[in-house]
Amino acid sequence: SKLMRNQDLIAVAKKIEVVTKFRNTIGLKGHFSTRLQPNHPTDDMRGIAASIIDGLLYGSGDAVVGINPAMDSPAVVNRLLNLIDGLREKFLIPMQSCVLTHISTTIGLIEESAPVDLCFQSIAGTQAANSSFGIDLSLLKEGHEATLSLNRGTVGKNVMYFETGQGSALSANANHGVDQQTCEVRAYAVARKFDPLLVNTVVGFIGPEYLYDGKQIIRAALEDHFCGKMMGLPMGVDICYTNHAEADQDDMDNLLTLLGVAGCNFIMGIPGSDDIMLNYQSTSFHDALYLRKVLGLKPAPEFDTWLVKQGIFDDEGVLKEAPVMKMLVEHLL
Repeated sequence: SKLMRNQDLIAVAKKIEVVTKFRNTIGLKGHFSTRLQPNHPTDDMRGIAASIIDGLLYGSGDAVVGINPAMDSPAVVNRLLNLIDGLREKFLIPMQSCVLTHISTTIGLIEESAPVDLCFQSIAGTQAANSSFGIDLSLLKEGHEATLSLNRGTVGKNVMYFETGQGSALSANANHGVDQQTCEVRAYAVARKFDPLLVNTVVGFIGPEYLYDGKQIIRAALEDHFCGKMMGLPMGVDICYTNHAEADQDDMDNLLTLLGVAGCNFIMGIPGSDDIMLNYQSTSFHDALYLRKVLGLKPAPEFDTWLVKQGIFDDEGVLKEAPVMKMLVEHLL
């Protein structure tokens, strides 16, 4: 990948189809998915619920409804899991949920019969970096097996969700002198062992100390997507930057379009593209609609069928004013 031009990274990745399944099917050619990310700085249930409604009415959430909790407490995580699961069951939505807490918290909640669909963990490409996250391969195996034991998937059994990012090992002083892209690809080897539903690089999140500007963020994202696909991973990208980086939303628009052409499995969907809990800029619900329209892509097939049935999309994938909106609001708020 270090020798390839951007167009090479796009052209080769485009040829690789990596399909995974849990309650829907992600990664098929002609389809493009989103993680609905309804984060809130105080884990306020009504605020999170409002963002979930917003996302669903824009056709977001087929990859996962995934919440980064502000507080990593089992009680908070359990409430968030039940919030999403109650919505899914009431409206029969073919989607999966995840609260992005530490894997040890998830294992404990599984033991208490919490409605865990996916087991999440951030991972890196060296043992020292993973130790700084409080994990090792045996703990990942334990989480994988515990989540599989719940047997909550309907169309498949891919139950792991991993996030990575160039610079994670370097920022932990755990790269052993190895460059950050090589460390990143080593993280993909860790992910591959556990047959994940979703993997995404959070490409610009760590900041300009590791990826200085929009050009570097774009290059790193294309490298990460290409390398992940080459290793057989269901690769998505959090197309993002921090406010002190030399980047702006035009850079993210460019990267979004390039990744759509490259066949990226999924991106993030965040209200207004501004995560008010993590304080960084990513992609919005509208961005996914744009990409699907200009490239002729659809959501995951099971989710797309649900959107049409609920009147959120028409048969051509065009957004409508859905009659289900009032029921969603009444249920969650």
